[in-house]
Amino acid sequence: MKCPQGLHDRGSVTHNAFRRVRERHIQHEGGTDMNKVHYVGMDVDKEKIILARLGPGDAKEVQEHVIANRPSAVKKYFGALLAGAEVHASYEAGCFGFGLYRQLSAMGVAVLVAAPGLIPRKPSARIKTDRRDAYSIALALRAGQLTAIYVPTPQDESVRDYLRMYEDLRGDLRTYKQRVLHFLLRRGIRYEQGGPWTVKHRNWLSNLEFADARDRKTLDMYLSTLEELEGKCCEAAAEVEEMATQERYCEQIKKLTAFKGIKTLIALSFVADIGDFRRFASARQFMAFLGLVPSEHSSGNKRRQGGITKAGNSHLRRLLVEAAWHYRSYHPSSRTLVERRRGVDPQVLSYANKAGRRLSRKYMHLMLRGKRSQVAVTAVSRELAGFLWGAMTDQVA
Repeated sequence: MKCPQGLHDRGSVTHNAFRRVRERHIQHEGGTDMNKVHYVGMDVDKEKIILARLGPGDAKEVQEHVIANRPSAVKKYFGALLAGAEVHASYEAGCFGFGLYRQLSAMGVAVLVAAPGLIPRKPSARIKTDRRDAYSIALALRAGQLTAIYVPTPQDESVRDYLRMYEDLRGDLRTYKQRVLHFLLRRGIRYEQGGPWTVKHRNWLSNLEFADARDRKTLDMYLSTLEELEGKCCEAAAEVEEMATQERYCEQIKKLTAFKGIKTLIALSFVADIGDFRRFASARQFMAFLGLVPSEHSSGNKRRQGGITKAGNSHLRRLLVEAAWHYRSYHPSSRTLVERRRGVDPQVLSYANKAGRRLSRKYMHLMLRGKRSQVAVTAVSRELAGFLWGAMTDQVA
């Protein structure tokens, strides 16, 4: 079955790939009736799993079951189905991770974790229940209309969660710094001897005197929490640098950090989330996966394009836009960039310099045309995504 263009743009995998995997498994095991197929749609929550099971072809008879969301219950239900039959199963990606996927895959089930935004839904449907969701997933699975998300390895998933924890810590640190400054502003106290959070500013904070002793205690509590968060951030930052030296990530991170604006945290986040960049057939597919391509609503002879789609991986999109702000200017001889580029392939360096010059020119061109800086940076981030895809798929010649 030919996959629609919209699905390819997300670097997706269709159900047919899972059918081939299951067929190879059956041929290896031997003795299973290939004409008997179960298609199981699942709606998963914390306590239970609602299952809707369909047969092959156009059979409309559905069998519904509710089981506990426990490995033992899953093993019992699918173990019975696998006795003499082929089983395909699917559920929506969500907050429950990939434990269910890995358990079913180990049992020999052709399981697909579906992208929630790409599950076919009827525009006229106004009733949504868990049972209906499970049934619609089973129908779409049987028709080959589901789009699979990328399932990371356990190691990549662990790294990804650690990186997001580190980002949360940095966010908490920023919040506490703002709370300290706002606390002082409410009392009309301003620091006018330079920027905040320098050594001089911290000494000034520690020596402040207040009319009410409780204000001093309030500030001390803020500062002690701030110091604790800074210690945790330093510890997490060192761990991130250590993870980046692992053989699994080292070479890929060297390539990514050759680009201005991309340091270890962003580079490792991309490697852990994306896995293999070659699963995207083109740079445009990678841009679409990040939600950086323009939305479009065209009909007849009229073509209407709007803002970016914001589909796909919002976390990586935010990191890439953050990196794109660095291309307001480009100086390849800057000390930090030269240091990061030590030991990088000369071809990758040349490619990264080409990207830097082009993206800096693009930003200035858009600004001269009167575009807002946010619009210009978004356009730069879209092209930066293309350059990153080229570097990670060896398209640097």
